[in-house]
Amino acid sequence: MDAEKIRGDFPILQRRVGGKPIVYFDNACMTLKPVHVMEAMNRYYMEFSACVGRSGHRLSSEAEEAWAESRKTIGKHVGAKKSEEIVFTRNTTEGINIVARCLGLRKGDVVVTSDREHNSNLVPWQTLSKEGVEHRIFKAGDSFDIAEFEEVMDRNVKLVSVVHTSNLDGVTLPLKEISRLAHDYGALVLADGAQAVPHKDVNVRKLGVDFYAFSGHKMLGPTGTGALYGRYELLERMEPLISGGDTVEYSTYSGHKFLKPPERFEAGLQDYAGMIGFAEAARYLDRVGKERVEKHVVYLNRIITEGLSGIDGLRILGPEEAEQRSGIFSFVLEGMGYHDVAMLLDNNANIMVRSGQHCVHSWFRAHGIEGSVRASLYLYNTEEEAESFVDEVRKIAKLR
Repeated sequence: MDAEKIRGDFPILQRRVGGKPIVYFDNACMTLKPVHVMEAMNRYYMEFSACVGRSGHRLSSEAEEAWAESRKTIGKHVGAKKSEEIVFTRNTTEGINIVARCLGLRKGDVVVTSDREHNSNLVPWQTLSKEGVEHRIFKAGDSFDIAEFEEVMDRNVKLVSVVHTSNLDGVTLPLKEISRLAHDYGALVLADGAQAVPHKDVNVRKLGVDFYAFSGHKMLGPTGTGALYGRYELLERMEPLISGGDTVEYSTYSGHKFLKPPERFEAGLQDYAGMIGFAEAARYLDRVGKERVEKHVVYLNRIITEGLSGIDGLRILGPEEAEQRSGIFSFVLEGMGYHDVAMLLDNNANIMVRSGQHCVHSWFRAHGIEGSVRASLYLYNTEEEAESFVDEVRKIAKLR
């Protein structure tokens, strides 16, 4: 993959700070946006900025056509059977909460998650546990053990909700295998795909999941955009998390009738420009090719992993092999605070990483680790940047 050519599509990468280029290694938090996405959003505002589904004039019709095409594009991107199985959301968090609150879980029902979930796939279930829904956790580990997963399963489990690819260390769980076993026990499966969809060729039907949530801002799209895939027959049985305008077919003074999915879950005026940009981001990734993206980030991760091997006190979170960590290199450097390492990388070389507990506080606290430095790679990062990162971390390690 020609990362240098791709970089030309990202205006922010042309920026210089102190005469030096920026090195953006915080892609697991949020990716940069190609000019194509911004142009698609601007077309909405400059050419047909109108409401969808409310007015009958020409601008509204053009907006509605672009909105419908965007939903179709996102559905195709993840292998949905039909576009009506795609609910537009603000992010992965909202998608998970829609399932948590609208699936109809009751006292005595059980929800199973792994021990490495983002807060977005942990806190909603802890909240429901206050209402009598039992929350069970299995240890996923660096190497998934199906037997350990099955130990927490029984006929009371109504939902298994797991991360597909972890933002903690880049490890990908065998979602197809998990789905098969969960269904054997009569449970539904929800996956947090925020880190998987940007890098992998995700097909929800092949994975066998019932729900799949992901975010636009992790995959070159605008902030505040995301989607929840849900099998249509399941969405039909669910009432919306938020009700009101654009969720009902009609209302009277004494009642109402909800629209069919996905509209019933999309209350009020939506971020039309954002979703159009979200769809353009998906098209961009399709043109590049997900397999090429995954191969590229693993290649860069291998350069970093090999380049920093042998440093005394440097511990990688997750498996040692770069191939098992996708584009994430998360590490602890003994004798140096994680925030200090991140600050030095930024101040000395314009290398931008994330430091802290990465919204996986539960895992860090359980393992007695205060936090880590996380470099996360994407399609516009280069071999030269990876080598620069290695050099800078080695310099920092000598300061201890």
